[in-house]
Amino acid sequence: MSLAKRLQSKGPKRILALDGGGIRGALSLGFLERIEAVLRERHGRPDLRLCDYFDLIGGTSTGSIIAACLAIGMETSKIKELYLNLGGKVFGAKKVKLWEARFNSGPLEEQLAAFLGDITLGDEAIQTGVCIVTKRADTGSTWPLINHPKGKFFNENRGILLRNAVRASAAAPVFFEPTTIDLGGGQVGAFIDGGVSMANNPALQLLLVATLRGFPFRWPTGEDELLLVSVGTGIWDLRADPAKMARSKVWDWAHVVPTMFLADAQWQNQLILQALSRSLTPWIIDSEVGDLSDDLLAKEPVLSYLRYDALLEPDELDRLGLEELVPKVNSLRNMCAAGNRFDLARIGAKAAARQVRSEHFPAAFDLAGPGGEDR
Repeated sequence: MSLAKRLQSKGPKRILALDGGGIRGALSLGFLERIEAVLRERHGRPDLRLCDYFDLIGGTSTGSIIAACLAIGMETSKIKELYLNLGGKVFGAKKVKLWEARFNSGPLEEQLAAFLGDITLGDEAIQTGVCIVTKRADTGSTWPLINHPKGKFFNENRGILLRNAVRASAAAPVFFEPTTIDLGGGQVGAFIDGGVSMANNPALQLLLVATLRGFPFRWPTGEDELLLVSVGTGIWDLRADPAKMARSKVWDWAHVVPTMFLADAQWQNQLILQALSRSLTPWIIDSEVGDLSDDLLAKEPVLSYLRYDALLEPDELDRLGLEELVPKVNSLRNMCAAGNRFDLARIGAKAAARQVRSEHFPAAFDLAGPGGEDR
């Protein structure tokens, strides 16, 4: 079945959303390996790739790198191998000039070219729907770049190299320089990391892309119609001494405020999606609203929703049998500490083994046909 027919076909649809988080993307790959293994066993297909199951795969920043690789048919073990190699090169030697981006973007661009070649957004090498979330700096708007042939701007965007779209999504301010993309018609846009928006966790954005009439997918909603699987890159409780915070200087807030914004966006996404579903993987939002198990914003669930992530907390590392990592828990939270990438991959694998279950994936979303053949 062609991509266009697949995206427009009737029947339940499945979405995979991948968070940003720099080198902590290594953690999310542990969950993706586990999801792939569960789906292979469920369908009796040892060669199943996530692009066979998910009809739309999207990501922000580091999540966009993984999403693009999945969308062109790579299996997760290969992506993990490439990613762990990529991390050491991309977050290598730091620049010493304080007014420049901390890292040279050359290694990132070289590795994206090696992974994705000259595949464009309109290329048939992309085997499923893909959404790369980035931020256009010169207009301040969040841009979900999609490959649906009936999209309003598909003709203008179809020639954009997939690697350039991903580079735009991963242009984290301070860490990497912004990038420009020729948008056709004499228009050039300046782009920064998609995480500089409400969509560092792109799950809610992907739900909107899949259902709003302004976008071409227009998939029906319902608990047995739409499955959204969201994978994070590690979370932890934000705690600080009140007296110290009250004495913070202007330059202190420059470091603290972005972290606050990212956390707020993450939990707002989580709250809304849990309130629209009867999630089998609910997270406690806060001590006031709990996990929303008694709340539903609509008369019926709008979707089936799963959220997987790992707590980067000492107690959780102990529970995962990784007590030797407890002394470096603060370092593990650093999005550009490349030396942690192998430990993060271990955390992801251990957390996924505890969290991801076959029964989380409703039978309504099983692939059709004996052995789960493609539609």
